[in-house]
Amino acid sequence: MENRLKVQRAKKDMTQKELAKEMDVSRQTINAIETGKYDPSLELALKLAKFFDTSVEEIFIYEED
Repeated sequence: MENRLKVQRAKKDMTQKELAKEMDVSRQTINAIETGKYDPSLELALKLAKFFDTSVEEIFIYEED
């Protein structure tokens, strides 16, 4: 799954560490999501969308193989 998390984070001029603190996860988790190594749980995806005041689909792009 592709994502635009890094773009959303940059719009708010936040570091991975700052976003991780807001989401109550580790910086490594944010990094893994941004680099596509980890897909977030539905709960975390919804929390991120709410934090960035956007839809889940604006951050995460699902592509079927």
